[in-house]
Amino acid sequence: MKILRPLSIVVSLLMLPAGGMAQTQLLPPPGAPRPLLPPPGMPTPVAPAKKETPKPKPPVAAKKPAPAATPKPAATPAPTATVTPAPVFEDPNVDLVYGAYQRGQYKTAFDLATNRAQFNGDPKAMTMLGELYANGLGVKRDYAKAAEWYRRAGDGGDREGMFALAMFRLAGRGGPVNREEAVKLLASAAKLGNPKAAYNLALLYLDGQTLPQDVKRSAELLRAAADAGNPEAQYALATFYKEGTGVPKDIDKAVRLLQAASLAGNVDAEVEYAIALFNGTGTPKNEAAAVALLSKAARQNSAIAQNRLARVLVNGQGVAMDKIEGLKWHIVAKTAGKGDPALDEAMAALSPEDRSKAQDAARKWLGTK
Repeated sequence: MKILRPLSIVVSLLMLPAGGMAQTQLLPPPGAPRPLLPPPGMPTPVAPAKKETPKPKPPVAAKKPAPAATPKPAATPAPTATVTPAPVFEDPNVDLVYGAYQRGQYKTAFDLATNRAQFNGDPKAMTMLGELYANGLGVKRDYAKAAEWYRRAGDGGDREGMFALAMFRLAGRGGPVNREEAVKLLASAAKLGNPKAAYNLALLYLDGQTLPQDVKRSAELLRAAADAGNPEAQYALATFYKEGTGVPKDIDKAVRLLQAASLAGNVDAEVEYAIALFNGTGTPKNEAAAVALLSKAARQNSAIAQNRLARVLVNGQGVAMDKIEGLKWHIVAKTAGKGDPALDEAMAALSPEDRSKAQDAARKWLGTK
């Protein structure tokens, strides 16, 4: 008996629902998974007009790039589509700028970057100024000034500046929406090796509105971004291989990509890879590893993982039976809109004392009284 969930991806609320594989199901297929969020600062593309095309799913937030010799800046929570990625400084002469940024010394980073941008014409320092203005770090937030600095950085050949300005043009931030300019900027940045640009350009080829729909070109761009280590692209390309969208169908390649994206922290990939491990689909069967991965994703608030974890705990599949813990996760998943009639029945069959324990555990997790 197997757990089955169609490997699907909704790439920035576009892309098509994937069909399931013909397997005996231990658990019913879940509903459409939570959409992946675009990288910080990225607008959400409009849904495709062709509903009959498969609807894969992205994606969450892409990690900020960092130079090989220096650690990445600490993640700072920010609203989606307002924070642009921190620029990568490959020139050792501007490491002081990036170092100040990493340490949260934004005013110092602003002063150093301004000096290098104005007197040395350094495009990476210009991208840093765009970042600081876009996020109000060390200076008052000003999208127009951010866009201008991104433009100057892009004109100087900096791929991060090109990408950031493309996101601004798609969002209509710091100026009017200009999809044509955004496409050109993404193409230029992707050609220079920016994986986020390749990923987002792939989305535009997939939605078929800003650009003519071309799933093969989308797959090529996703492959370039996936090879560069972008976890959202790895997850999206896994769906392409699972469904045979723009590439020959290949379950083994799909699962390898899911594994890579999962190791990089993509929560949706963790869920899909866990199901593949549980079923032994495209990878050796390993129920214990699958349950551990589902537990990790559940703690990261994936409602689908919470539902799957609830089922294996309640039924004792691949893990010791624990109905109270399992039904705790059922209540949590149900609160997020992932109901399950079979688990409702299991809940009703509990003794009043055990039901109260499960409810108390769920309230504690949810932070409610």
